Amino acid sequence: MRVLRIDENSLYRRLVGVGGIGAGIFFELEGEHTLGRNESRPGRLLDVRDYCKLHIVIHYVAKLLGARDSGKPFHVAPVGRIGDDAPGHQMVREMAEAGIDTAHVRATKGRPTLFSVCFQYPDGAGGNITTNNSAAAALSESDIDDVAGMLNVDGKRTIALAAPEVPLEARCHFLRLATNAGAFRAASFVAAEVVPARQAGMFDMLDLVSLNEEEAAELVGCSYSADEPEALIESCQEFIRTSCPNLRMVVSVGKGGAYGLTKEMRNHCPATEVEVSSTAGAGDSLLGGIIAAIAAGVPFLSESYDRQTGRVISTGLELGVLLASYKCLSPHTIHPVANMEALSLFGGNLGYTFSSQITELLTEAAESQRVSS
Repeated sequence: MRVLRIDENSLYRRLVGVGGIGAGIFFELEGEHTLGRNESRPGRLLDVRDYCKLHIVIHYVAKLLGARDSGKPFHVAPVGRIGDDAPGHQMVREMAEAGIDTAHVRATKGRPTLFSVCFQYPDGAGGNITTNNSAAAALSESDIDDVAGMLNVDGKRTIALAAPEVPLEARCHFLRLATNAGAFRAASFVAAEVVPARQAGMFDMLDLVSLNEEEAAELVGCSYSADEPEALIESCQEFIRTSCPNLRMVVSVGKGGAYGLTKEMRNHCPATEVEVSSTAGAGDSLLGGIIAAIAAGVPFLSESYDRQTGRVISTGLELGVLLASYKCLSPHTIHPVANMEALSLFGGNLGYTFSSQITELLTEAAESQRVSS
């Protein structure tokens, strides 16, 4: 299997991530009317595997970079809590199978693993019920302190990822430690967290943030219109210029693709048209693809970018959008066979090719392991 090469010359050799770890199930309800307070409704249990945000992002990073729990060639180390139950232990097994080091994922007595029951009406609308007393909610600053030493070892070659579904205070503490260590700091937020995170100074401690259009609108106070997306994007870029000049921002806009922003550059990468099975998890796969590209040395954006005149995947943004489009072919929030070979074949069938830089980075996973040993 081919992966993006990581060796002694790579920019980053490790990802330490904080966020929720858990699972979920999906029901397809009968009837279009809204579920009533005292109603019992039949529904079909779907063959859909649901995962939490941290797990989704780091899975793709691990698969694209050929991570191993040994730490070579790339080390992916999540920090989180699961319940001492079957769903939690299943998540740990699956992460380990993907080459993720689960040594800092703790089983917590007396609390269940984070779990969601999602329901969907025939028209595609729906909602979910998620545990609010989960083990993930118990993640504390002391848990973060336990990995401070790992952050400080070669911190400048470490990517620190703060993902939702654990307390915002713990993530803020994690970013402070990552900042002190000189790590590259990345994060995502759900819409309700954006304003509190900004007030807590978390955006000042980031090098990369990934938001969807609703989350970005919360950040800058500007609504999004699919017919006129530039108003929101310009507001986001102005936020970067005036408040966080070193920040890289990704704004995903559903089937409109994604925008990559810095204070000076703006790239728009349209989404690839595919037969969508599910978009759940697409935003997290977008972030995972971008982080993997950055770790391998692929540029985030291009100064000469013009998606309309070429079909060459040359930036982290483009690789992330390609991965997100590929993910949409699967009903699961983690596409079970997504890797660099699958992306190459998927893109090739659509007329896309990898740039010479990305092609030169591709190597067999076993070879990558030998080079880094």
